[in-house]
Amino acid sequence: MSVTRILLVDDFVPWQHLVLRFLESETDLQIISTAVDGSEAVQKAEELQPDLILMDLSLPGVNGIEATRQIGLVSPGSKVLFLTHHSETDIIRAAFDAGASGYVLKSDYSADLIPAVRAVLLDQKFVSRSLTN
Repeated sequence: MSVTRILLVDDFVPWQHLVLRFLESETDLQIISTAVDGSEAVQKAEELQPDLILMDLSLPGVNGIEATRQIGLVSPGSKVLFLTHHSETDIIRAAFDAGASGYVLKSDYSADLIPAVRAVLLDQKFVSRSLTN
């Protein structure tokens, strides 16, 4: 079984720990590194070439959308799945326009994160179910 290598980008470290604990039971998913801002995310994406990046939108310095654009240039094989609290349609559209493959609200993570990861890894788009109602 191949392991999906994940970069987790969020400036709130307790949230990072929650996501780490949530994903640890999935033996084929491994968080290989974390970043706390957009610039660090771009640098680590270029260095590590992760399979998947879980990206927050509100980050210090370079925001998640701009970081996603830059990551598309330095790590084109990495898929980006937004994991954020922003539910505005224009922001979601901007995230996909920047190159995201999925968008999950933090409030929906327990129900949607694993299905979103699985869909994105199969080259399918995913949006939190609460946003599609």
